[in-house]
Amino acid sequence: MAGTKVKHPSVEKRLAKGKGCREQTPVSSHTGWKPASDRPDPVALLEEQNLTREQDLVPVRHGRMLVSPFTFYRGAAKIMAADLKDTPRAGLRVQLCGDAHLSNFGVFASPERNLLFDLNDFDETLPGPFEYDVKRMAASFTIAARNNAFTTEETRDVTLTGVRAYREALARFAQMRTLDIWYARLSEDQLMEAIDLAVASQKGKALKKAAQGMGNSARQNVAKAHTRDSLQALSKLAERVDGKYRIVSQPPIVVPVRELAATYGMSGEEVEDAVRDQLRSYRATLPDDRRHLLEQFEVIDVARKVVGVGSVGTRAFIALLQGRDQEDPLFLQVKEATKSVLEDHLPKSRYKQPGERVVQGQRMMQAASDIFLGWTKGVQDNRYLYWRQLRDMKGSAVVEGMKPLGMDFYANACGWTLARAHARSGDPVAIASYLGKSDKFDRSITDFSERYADQNEKDYDAFAEAVRSGRLSATDAV
Repeated sequence: MAGTKVKHPSVEKRLAKGKGCREQTPVSSHTGWKPASDRPDPVALLEEQNLTREQDLVPVRHGRMLVSPFTFYRGAAKIMAADLKDTPRAGLRVQLCGDAHLSNFGVFASPERNLLFDLNDFDETLPGPFEYDVKRMAASFTIAARNNAFTTEETRDVTLTGVRAYREALARFAQMRTLDIWYARLSEDQLMEAIDLAVASQKGKALKKAAQGMGNSARQNVAKAHTRDSLQALSKLAERVDGKYRIVSQPPIVVPVRELAATYGMSGEEVEDAVRDQLRSYRATLPDDRRHLLEQFEVIDVARKVVGVGSVGTRAFIALLQGRDQEDPLFLQVKEATKSVLEDHLPKSRYKQPGERVVQGQRMMQAASDIFLGWTKGVQDNRYLYWRQLRDMKGSAVVEGMKPLGMDFYANACGWTLARAHARSGDPVAIASYLGKSDKFDRSITDFSERYADQNEKDYDAFAEAVRSGRLSATDAV
């Protein structure tokens, strides 16, 4: 915040702070998690969230969460936020992703057109205790590994790998110069190099074969990401009608706004006018050069598009814009930003506009952010939006198909990436000092993850029973 006095403690004081936090909140204190005696009904928390969502999409959300305990976990950030509030905290704050499960990492293009691996979802971002993100990430690996039928030992090893990668990366960031931390990134070349080393290090025919399979799968995913751009989206999402492109209706996943006029109590013409007003308002949040670039595009069509698991039911749209001609498309994604689930338990965001909260948090945590990242207020009261490109070489791993070796490698990448994001926004020296050099923190967080995975399974069963009883409605996953 402008005008705030900034303190610059010495490295020695920062080290001492971390050690002091360790004495007050030992790393072993994260072991032995149990649900609070007054823990709220997890189904009731989801019902509370549903009140502000598009009611016709709520069954879609439930259907996607119903697929497995892992997909349930993806949609249950509000439930875990309520659980984390009662867990030990060292008192070391960072910019939190807020929903750092393993499916919220992936690849995308930097402004320089390089492919980077990074966090890619910031709907829940908020400053808070660094442990929250680590626990959300670690538990997701335990749950995903169980979902893939890993053995108990394989599951524990994968989770330990992710936490250890986080701790060891923080130790390295604590030794780095400030600008070097800021510029650190995991590029496509570095990712492929690490995969090649992993393949070469395997001994035995079976392990080498598994490693080669992992490498081939990673290369295929990266190659696919390179093809994902607005031209590719145009071929998938639009068709020519009377010589002009328009978005194809594919309800309930993609529905053009021309078919939603009655839903929002507006005529088709009013909807189009509102979209253009929104675009102008959003452009004003961009730097001058990006605003000039976007002004060279005009809006052709807009549609509601369902995305993700946890986000289903919040308002999400895609906008088709045209530049030089019809073969020069730009797809923007417009997502509703609401209060972070963490704001129920942590200090409120300094930003009155939730869309700005998401954008500023993303810029803080990512090595490089979308050039069209911006925000605006929605047409209706208490509706807020943020904007970004729909597809810009974006890609994600297919978690459900991962084998132990592949998930172990992925855990390494995610742990390093989360550490880099926290080192940018927090104090890497103090955090590294708190974490220590031994594996005590790794084992403590892994113990938490196993216990939380057990609770997640119970919550999933309660959720499934709520669907069977008719308390919640759900459609087949689409």
